[in-house]
Amino acid sequence: MKPIWIVDDDESIRWVLEKALARENLATQSFSSARDAMLALQTGTPQVLVSDIRMPGASGLELLQTIKAKHPGIPVIIITAFSDLDSAVSAFQGGAFEYLAKPFDVDKAVELIRRALEESLREADVEQASANAPEILGQAPAMQDVFRAIGRLSQSNVTVLITGESGSGKELVARALHKHSPRASQPFVALNTAAIPKDLLESELFGHERGAFTGAQAMRRGRFEQAEGGTLFLDEIGDMPLDLQTRLLRVLSDGHFYRVGGHQSLKANVRVIAATHQNLEYRVREGLFREDLYHRLNVIRLRLPSLRERREDVPILARHFLTQSARQLGVEAKRLSPQAMVFLSQLELPGNVRQLENLCNWITVMAPGQTVEVKDLPQDLVEERSNTFQAVPTQMAAAPVMHAPEVAGSVAGFDGDAGAERNWISLLEVEAAQMLSEERPEVMDILGRQFEAALIKIALKHTHGRKNDAAVRLGIGRNTITRKIQELGIGGAEDD
Repeated sequence: MKPIWIVDDDESIRWVLEKALARENLATQSFSSARDAMLALQTGTPQVLVSDIRMPGASGLELLQTIKAKHPGIPVIIITAFSDLDSAVSAFQGGAFEYLAKPFDVDKAVELIRRALEESLREADVEQASANAPEILGQAPAMQDVFRAIGRLSQSNVTVLITGESGSGKELVARALHKHSPRASQPFVALNTAAIPKDLLESELFGHERGAFTGAQAMRRGRFEQAEGGTLFLDEIGDMPLDLQTRLLRVLSDGHFYRVGGHQSLKANVRVIAATHQNLEYRVREGLFREDLYHRLNVIRLRLPSLRERREDVPILARHFLTQSARQLGVEAKRLSPQAMVFLSQLELPGNVRQLENLCNWITVMAPGQTVEVKDLPQDLVEERSNTFQAVPTQMAAAPVMHAPEVAGSVAGFDGDAGAERNWISLLEVEAAQMLSEERPEVMDILGRQFEAALIKIALKHTHGRKNDAAVRLGIGRNTITRKIQELGIGGAEDD
């Protein structure tokens, strides 16, 4: 890990921060001017930069601009006096991670630097992951099943039917099936059958001859011909009109078709992958979809899980979309706070991955600051989530699993009041999944300590600080709770 750079013309501030960070086993490198730090950037970079805003010569804002231009992923903490709050605003606009107002508490300064350090390491992991990003992202067990299926089908030309809710990524799976198939060097052609008017869909699929209908001024090749030798992806196949279903069945049966207005049979060497968000079995029973076509398409079925079934993938998807959106706009990627990330992971998101991507695009353009909190998210989402919590029946809200506000706050990063009505087990699962995806060490120990600390704190709160009563309530011994209070650094306990 790279050192933390401290830039300040005040030697006493440099000394205090150096000693405080050394106690945390964090390496530092100090500079007495912004100019010296700028020169050092030619040969190295810090993990985190802490800089005073007013110094002789170049200012901290100039240093901020320089480092953000060359290394936008490095968090910068600006030290400012209370009289410089206007400058602090300028610092945020320039991409600062946070600011420290003088005089500052050393412990709080170390805590802030720790947060910036974690963010820096996390961003480095994200950049590495983005550089090697696969065509489909997902670590959830349900997605691993999809990946395994794609692998098994890699040497096959068999017809595949992909089912799943709208926005769950069915076309991405179709492209992956093509990319890893023997036809990978040939065209991949996609057509959304629900997006084409019925009168034009036949021509889109099969092409037409000159003069076949009014406006057909020249012969036109259809999607089957365009995909010759490759893969034709037919999205929303459940919306295809019945008469066209008959023509499609003919192609799948014997591999031949006619252009609209044509009399010459054409041979199709095309692998068909179809997708739908509808229940085709139901549409068959209702007479809206041909049963023989259904069986032709349903040779191999891949069911793509909704985002609700793979909530642990929300953090990695959100970071990917934020990075992608920022790259497209040429700006620095926004960061979601732990609270905002857990909030997103708990949303229903009926639009699935597509809705999450659109939300990340909104965040990149509309959210203030680089670190996005829950309050910075679209108001309709925040209000909808709040209304959902208020609608929880009183008896349900009082159930033991929901009545642990400090546990929810400790595990997920929420404060007690905000987490009181959340299912803390779900939040714990999301937090654990996020830490595991970041390959954080000692996940069990970290979350276990937070869990124990939360239980002891709330027990002490209920017993007004009396350790003996708290131990009885928790079902542990007095010596155990005393040892835990010391190990976890819990205050507010009385010797009784």
